[in-house]
Amino acid sequence: MISVRGLKKHYRVHKRPPGLKAALKSLFKREYTTVPAVDGIDFEIKPGERVGFLGPNGAGKTTTLKVLAGLLYPSEGEVRVDGHVPQKRDVEFLKKIMLVMGQKQQLLWDLPPADTFELNRAIYDVPKDEMKKRVDSLIELLQIGDVVNKPTRQLSLGERMKCELAAALVHGPKVLFLDEPTIGLDVSMQVVMRDFIRTYNQQFGATLILTSHYMDDVAALCPRVIVIDKGRLSYDGGLAELVQRVRPEKRVAFRLSAPVPLAQLEPLGKVVKNDAAEAVLQVPMDQVNAVVGKALASLPVKDLTVENPPLEEVMSELFSRSRAAEGKAA
Repeated sequence: MISVRGLKKHYRVHKRPPGLKAALKSLFKREYTTVPAVDGIDFEIKPGERVGFLGPNGAGKTTTLKVLAGLLYPSEGEVRVDGHVPQKRDVEFLKKIMLVMGQKQQLLWDLPPADTFELNRAIYDVPKDEMKKRVDSLIELLQIGDVVNKPTRQLSLGERMKCELAAALVHGPKVLFLDEPTIGLDVSMQVVMRDFIRTYNQQFGATLILTSHYMDDVAALCPRVIVIDKGRLSYDGGLAELVQRVRPEKRVAFRLSAPVPLAQLEPLGKVVKNDAAEAVLQVPMDQVNAVVGKALASLPVKDLTVENPPLEEVMSELFSRSRAAEGKAA
């Protein structure tokens, strides 16, 4: 469905020092530098896949999505989405895709979302009967029946984001580019949005690329992740495999009936947390059973859980390693 080969997107940026003299000089002679936003990445995505597209701020995630959606021209490389070259912006291509950006909105502030739905129906030339069935289904899935006829300015952030998604899906896109779709939402609303995105993917077989700084979004939706840093590919594969490769260990959390001295915990593993109610240890995967057995025999344990390290820590360590490797290569 999506094929990217040697994608590069470089910007020519004007640079000058501060001050009036430099500003006047730049009117007649400008100095430029080339900034690589995306610097040669390759990947392929199959129809119906849900893929997390991750990286720190400024890594090139949004730039890549804009190239895939045809909003930006690549400096080099070949990009195809369902057989189309995005930058040509063929009508058939535009009817197959949608880019949803959590920090941008298409809803008209003084009009109800239902009017935006109708506007998009006309833009994408969707038959009225087909549009009604699809919108009715979206309203039911998102539970927005009571809000689509209210002016957008009267809606909460969560209601607006639901309506934004519904408006984006009026034409039934086959490919969804979601850039921070849950930004600013509370925890319960994030769960609702994740459930909807997963359901849409499963019901309609849509291909999904998601960028998000909320790692819970990625863990809940994306079995596969593509990680870029400074415009270059750092990892492409399963999320579980990434966690095992970067942090081959487990977090064992013990709920305690009484406080435990730090000296009693240190022989069991790296102590991440220790207070009156809970102790958390970082333990190599092959030692989990032995550590749990020793803890149950020697500690006042009421309950325990065994989990992977937080995904935020995994990503941070991956970025640190890739930059350290880049520094050695330089």
